[in-house]
Amino acid sequence: MSLTTHIRVDHYSAVQLAASAARRTALAAGLTGPLPDRAAVLASELASNVARYALHGSLYVQPLPLRRGVEVLAVDRGPGMADAEQCLTDGYTTGGSLGSGLGAVRRIADQFAIRTKEGTGTLVCARLGEPGDTSPDRAPAVGAVRVPADGEVSCGDSWGVAVTEGAQTAMVVDGLGHGDPAAEAAELAVRTFHRDPGQPLPELMRAMNRALRHSRGAAVALLRRTRDTMEATSVGNVRSLLVAPGGVRQRFGGQPGVVGWNMPEPRVQRVPAQPGIISLLHSDGIDTRWADAPSAFLTALPAPLLAAALVHEHRRSRDDATVLTLGPPRRDA
Repeated sequence: MSLTTHIRVDHYSAVQLAASAARRTALAAGLTGPLPDRAAVLASELASNVARYALHGSLYVQPLPLRRGVEVLAVDRGPGMADAEQCLTDGYTTGGSLGSGLGAVRRIADQFAIRTKEGTGTLVCARLGEPGDTSPDRAPAVGAVRVPADGEVSCGDSWGVAVTEGAQTAMVVDGLGHGDPAAEAAELAVRTFHRDPGQPLPELMRAMNRALRHSRGAAVALLRRTRDTMEATSVGNVRSLLVAPGGVRQRFGGQPGVVGWNMPEPRVQRVPAQPGIISLLHSDGIDTRWADAPSAFLTALPAPLLAAALVHEHRRSRDDATVLTLGPPRRDA
């Protein structure tokens, strides 16, 4: 699973860095023709907007979660927008520019979402994929951000999502420690997950336990949603929650232990399915206190923007951090 490229937009020089990262990511994802250059334009326009108008902003650039393409997420703690739709209109500007930034992003992207609040900031998700290469109709809206600890090149966290008949299954894994050994354990867990993701959650966990016996070991959380139920199991300190507008609806408890070393018999927790719920998993690189009293703005975000917001606002920079969110089948917003 590819890493997220995190670019702090604390100077206008970050605009070129963002454009280069988006073009490189698009090429690595297999986008063809003019699409890598269009991805660079998305990142350039979003970074320019953050540099010009916002504070404490960042771009997160990465491959799309479930299909071939690139995703650019922009998050800031700026003044927000009084009228987002007006700001998306070509020619509108409050900063003396040509005013084509956000409007151009919405035109170029094949998926676009924006949420803003005055005094809080703005979040934007722009996605660009290869035409005709689409995710399954029953696929959930997926958000995922995976960043290494500051100063690290490899990341000991990873994630996986699988859509099987009648179910959507998600996992987040946190390899013990940092660096290459942790990353190797995490990637081994992801490969094991994808071999047969439709099997019962305890069997998936046991398969990963066997696969990781000669590795560093890991914390793992699995969460599955079907039409009627949500079920989860976890070992170690990866968190699993259900989030809806208005707050956290459910926190699933984890079991102590290490997958690959001393894993207990997996215990599955089940709750009835509810409409409008986002399933959320995150490693301990995210401060768990975010869920104690989250704002209504945060919990109402769509899945991709919720993942970006949690990493941007609640990440522990000395640790690897991964957030994975699954919403209902996507609607462009």
